[in-house]
Amino acid sequence: MELTDKLEILADAAKYDASCASSGAPKRSSQGKDGLGATTGVGICHSYTPDGRCISLLKILLTNLCIYDCQYCVNRRSSNVPRARFSVDEVVKLTTDFYLRNYIDGLFLSSGIIQSADYTMEQLVLIARRLREEHRFRGYIHLKTIPDADPLLIAEAGRYADRLSVNIELPTEESIARLAPEKKVHTIKMAMGSIRRKLDEKEAEPKAPVFAPAGQSTQMIVGADKTDDKTILSTAETLYHSYKLKRVYYSAFSPIPESPDGLPQKPPPMMREHRLYQADFLVRGYGFQASELLPDAGNLALDIDPKLAWALSHRQHFPLDLNVADATLIARVPGIGLRNSERLVSLRRMRKIRYADLARLRCSMDKLKPFVVTADYRPRQDDASSDVLRRAMTESPSQLSLFPALEEAA
Repeated sequence: MELTDKLEILADAAKYDASCASSGAPKRSSQGKDGLGATTGVGICHSYTPDGRCISLLKILLTNLCIYDCQYCVNRRSSNVPRARFSVDEVVKLTTDFYLRNYIDGLFLSSGIIQSADYTMEQLVLIARRLREEHRFRGYIHLKTIPDADPLLIAEAGRYADRLSVNIELPTEESIARLAPEKKVHTIKMAMGSIRRKLDEKEAEPKAPVFAPAGQSTQMIVGADKTDDKTILSTAETLYHSYKLKRVYYSAFSPIPESPDGLPQKPPPMMREHRLYQADFLVRGYGFQASELLPDAGNLALDIDPKLAWALSHRQHFPLDLNVADATLIARVPGIGLRNSERLVSLRRMRKIRYADLARLRCSMDKLKPFVVTADYRPRQDDASSDVLRRAMTESPSQLSLFPALEEAA
C-alpha cells in the first residue's frame, strides 16, 4: 500500500480522538541552529498554545488494526473498514518531512492495539525516541498511552513526549463493562496513577529527568450511552483531583457504519459537547463544583451557558456590588471572566467602579445587567423572575436594555 493511501486511512481513523491540544508544551533550544522545528509556531489538526497561538499537529494512528472490540469504536476488531499500518520509519519520515515543509508544529500519535499492549507501546515509544535522539526533533509530541502497558514503558514515553494521555472513553464502569468488556477501569486508572507519580516526582525534584512537561489528559465519549451530564462532570472532577489531569476532553458520539445493537443511531446535539466544555472550564478555572452546576441528575441546559444557568438559579447572590464583592464571586457573574474580575478589584483600589468601566473591559453587557451593582447602576429591587430573564436572554439578549425591570441610576 502506498504511503499516501496509509496516511489517508490512518489520519481519518484518528479524527475521533479529541485530546490533541498542545497547551503546556515547553520551549526548547539547542546550540546554534541544530535541531528541527519548535513548539511555537490530510492528517493535520489545529491546536492552541497557552498564549493563544494556533499550531498544527500531524494527527495519525500507527495502525487502525486492533485486537479489542469496543462497540463504540470505528476501528474495533469486528468493524468492516479499510485497514492500514505505518512502519516506525514511515511515521518518522512523515513527521520530519512535514516539519521541514512547515506543514506542522508537532505530532499526535495514537494506535489500535496490535499483538499486545506492551508491543504497541514499544512501537510508539520507539518513534518518539528516534525523533528526539536521531533527528533532534524539538517539536511537540503527544503520545497516547496504552493502559495495560508496562509502567517502565510509560515512564520511558514520558521522557520523549510533551504530553501523555490515557483515554477513559466512558464515564462509568457499567458502561465500560457493557460497551468495551476487554478494557478494565482499574488498569486505565493504574496507568493514570503511574503518570501522576512520575509527574509528582519531577515536581518534588526539579533536577529529575524531564517527564511529560505538558502533563496528562483523557477523553470521554458523550452520547454513546445514557449517562447524563451530571455523572460525566462528576467523573471529570474526580479525575482532575485524583490524577492531576491537565484536561478532560469530550467527544460527541458519532454513529458508525454497521454499529452494534444498543448504540444510538443518532449523534447527540453538538451543543451538548460544547456545554460540557464550558462547564468543565468552570470546574477547572472558576472553582465551581459539578454538584453546583448540576445539583440534580440530568443534562446541562442547551439554550443558555452553565454559568448563566447557575446565576439564574442562585439569585440570592445577586445583584452583586462590584465595589465590595470578593474577586471569586465577581468572576461568577455572567459576562465577567477571571481576568476582568481581577482587573475590577485592582480598579476599585483607585476609585469606584462605574457601569462604563464594564463596557471598556469588554464584558458581556447583555448578560451581566441583571446581576451587578456599580456606583451609577443598579437593577430595580423588584426585578424580574429568573424564568422571565431567561426567556429575554435566549430570545433576544439586546432586549434587556429595554426590559422594564432594569434601570440605570442618574
